[in-house]
Amino acid sequence: MIRAVAFDVGETLISDDRGWGAWADWLAVKRHTLSALVGAVVAQGRDNADALRLVRPGIDIEAERAAMEQAGRGEFLDESDLYPDVRPSLAALQDSGIRVVVAGNQTRRAGELLRALGLPVDALATSGEWGVAKPATEFFARTVDLAEAAPHEVLYVGDHPQNDVLPARECGLRTAHLRRGPLGHLWADSEEAEAADWRLGSLTELVDVVRAQ
Repeated sequence: MIRAVAFDVGETLISDDRGWGAWADWLAVKRHTLSALVGAVVAQGRDNADALRLVRPGIDIEAERAAMEQAGRGEFLDESDLYPDVRPSLAALQDSGIRVVVAGNQTRRAGELLRALGLPVDALATSGEWGVAKPATEFFARTVDLAEAAPHEVLYVGDHPQNDVLPARECGLRTAHLRRGPLGHLWADSEEAEAADWRLGSLTELVDVVRAQ
């Protein structure tokens, strides 16, 4: 039985378009250029932050992020960044008696912004707040604690097979791969994605899956 559902953030709940666009503008490079570089490094199995390093070799990403905040051009989220199926799907899961949590590789600031959106969730945390990120085992141990259920009663949902599906599965969680965003589409037919308990095209499908358990 699934008692809790835990969600990744980027390209699962929110579109990353705004964030990458802000980086492109800050680094004075065309948005299409940075977008193409993100796709290229992802296809190579590299960290998507490597796209920033290609644009500006030797970049100190945290220092640049702080400078962006200081200049009033830091992280920002509002309702328009959410995928349309997010709010109704999370609410439907809660209405079904499922504990809904959010746990993703995001900054501390992103955690603050997500909470300000007032999503229908029971708990929310980011890697920046925990000091540990996916795919580390400790990240998923903390996710299970946040879910307040046994590992096999927690379903982790994300778009990245290597960061979401495989490590969550190894930690004993159920998994769902979401075909959304660059990573979700690129790796949708990979062996890693096929290892998920469920493969989804939307969060609306997820609600039906959980209710059927």
